[in-house]
Amino acid sequence: MQGAAQDPTDFGALQTLMAADRTLMSWVRTSLAMLGFSFSIYQFLENLQSRKVISRSDLPQQIGLLLAAAGSVSILLGVGQYYRNIRDLDRMDRFRFSHPLMIIALILLSSGISLFTGIAFRWF
Repeated sequence: MQGAAQDPTDFGALQTLMAADRTLMSWVRTSLAMLGFSFSIYQFLENLQSRKVISRSDLPQQIGLLLAAAGSVSILLGVGQYYRNIRDLDRMDRFRFSHPLMIIALILLSSGISLFTGIAFRWF
């Protein structure tokens, strides 16, 4: 009987852990969209600026930097929230950087930092 009484508690914790994973996936999707949008907008505005359609020469860089920074910060916020959720559940055994979702988040963070640096120094 004790095993049956513990199952709902474990099931609830499992549901909460899966919800934390889904939330981190949402942060990853949002960050990826921001980073992709930052590069696209930067390239589009650079093209318009080179054709003299827009006069402000720093506009593409400023908008690209803003969106790249927002994408990078959003993935940091997502990982921080995920960490706090796992810690609050006393399930730190689940928080590993080798978790596939964490690997994706870290790759995305490094991509965001690279994108920010590339736009800042106009390497693209």
